[in-house]
Amino acid sequence: MILFPAIDLKEGKCVRLQQGDMARATVFNHDPAQQAAIFEAEGFRYLHIVDLDGAFAGKPVNGHAVDRILESVAMPVQLGGGIRDMATVEAWLSKGVTRVILGTAAVRNPEFVKDAAMHHPGRVAVGLDAKDGRVAVEGWAETSDLEALELAKRFEDVGVAAIIYTDIARDGLLKGLNLDATIALAEGVSIPVIASGGLASLDDVRALLEPRAAKLEGAITGRALYDGRLDARAALNLIAGLPL
Repeated sequence: MILFPAIDLKEGKCVRLQQGDMARATVFNHDPAQQAAIFEAEGFRYLHIVDLDGAFAGKPVNGHAVDRILESVAMPVQLGGGIRDMATVEAWLSKGVTRVILGTAAVRNPEFVKDAAMHHPGRVAVGLDAKDGRVAVEGWAETSDLEALELAKRFEDVGVAAIIYTDIARDGLLKGLNLDATIALAEGVSIPVIASGGLASLDDVRALLEPRAAKLEGAITGRALYDGRLDARAALNLIAGLPL
């Protein structure tokens, strides 16, 4: 079980949104590279980054901030937001990003996603962000007619490393993970699934360690870490089976 601390980038700063609303952003650190180094020092072993401005613009916007993060940490990094073509995929992978996350492109251009995954096996993840089970795109500004499981099944057997499933209704609100929907998705595909949206406390981490969640690769945590509701050491010790 991997616990991924999240860094969401808006105007070069580390922020957290509520339900994907750019107008409801809270700045938690003006130096994302420093925040990444803090997470690494706390013992996290994989970092999740989203270029929020890039997700809306359809192209990378916070590239300088990502570059500085990559220079600041040794742990692997997965990156999403505004990655819509092969040139951008390959540029990020060549810079040291371990895997890229393709979200809107998975709906708008699934053949590109399949091509990217086949050319870079294990280094392309698919981000499925859902509102009431329907996949949202363009930085969550639009909702498609596709169900998450229907879309996920399109990427079976093409080398996709993981599916990151976010319940937008819970994201940034500390209401707890939607494990029922996430586990149902994981049971419907062979691709590893990562839970996202709403992780609020050690109780959520405990729930991730229950047998029914065994198929999940991990979960992403954001606001709970930043505001102190989730203690990093306690969470990582719990996952490792060590005393809290």
